Amino acid sequence: MSSTNEKRHQHGELVQGFLAFLEVEKGYSSATLRSYGTDLDQFQQFLRGKKRTLEIPERITRDHVRGFLAELHRRELSKTSMGRKLSSLRAYFKFLMRHKQIGKDPMAGIRNPKQEQRHPQLLNVDQAVAMMEVAVEPDPEGLRDIALAEVLYGSGLRISEAIGLDMNDVDSDVIRVVGKGNKERIVPLSDAAIQRIRRYMEQRHAFLKDDYSEQALFLSVRAGKRLDRRQANRIIAKLAKLAGLPKDVHPHMLRHSFATHLLEAGADLRSVQELLGHENLTTTQRYTHLDMQHIMQVYDAAHPRAGVNGIKKKNNDTE
Repeated sequence: MSSTNEKRHQHGELVQGFLAFLEVEKGYSSATLRSYGTDLDQFQQFLRGKKRTLEIPERITRDHVRGFLAELHRRELSKTSMGRKLSSLRAYFKFLMRHKQIGKDPMAGIRNPKQEQRHPQLLNVDQAVAMMEVAVEPDPEGLRDIALAEVLYGSGLRISEAIGLDMNDVDSDVIRVVGKGNKERIVPLSDAAIQRIRRYMEQRHAFLKDDYSEQALFLSVRAGKRLDRRQANRIIAKLAKLAGLPKDVHPHMLRHSFATHLLEAGADLRSVQELLGHENLTTTQRYTHLDMQHIMQVYDAAHPRAGVNGIKKKNNDTE
């Protein structure tokens, strides 16, 4: 923490107090503290040109914040980075309000820039099935690789969740997953994944070296320890190549495909949210970018008012 403390001494008393609050009360890491400090430093530099300072916060207005936002825009900073800096300022002034250092929050009414809508990359159903059914060597490594792919696509796991699985997390037809924020959830396994895992576990001992107490489900070849993210990425890329798929297939694409294919098959958004372990429904809604042709087909098949001239006939009777 010495580097963080040295950096903190360059800040004024109020900013130092804020960073100390984040460290002690919130338990933020040194990297996060540096990020907050950098954002406040940049705003401080902007304020100097306006003859203002963070150490006299009552003289800072909403217009100063908007001017800072305009300056970031002129520098062509990404909307994500701009949003993060505004979040740092928002936390700082909230801290000052709580400690009665200011009577009015200059961040009131300031919204983050609207983020570009990024649709996740995914495989279509045929591509996903081709990858899951690719022919691998029936040796421990091949069985491990295809079992990993089935878990990623069949259960929609993040790669960190999949490689974090232990042997005792697998229970018949479900798995216990530890996701973001150390939150646990139970996720079903597909029939194919159950069979793949069963076959792999019969050969798993071949990866073990001297340490037979290793509990990780997916093991690396050389060390006999838990598979790491880089190795998992290579495994998925290799399977995609064997299936003749694009070169840029990565583990998270299988998670995206899992969610989209469920929604296309009629699963409700709330259920998919639970399966993915998303805290907010808005995160899951990224997966609702179904193509218009599919949407129209579902509409025509399901909506009672769809059909010729907006009226669907039922049992040859008119409404």
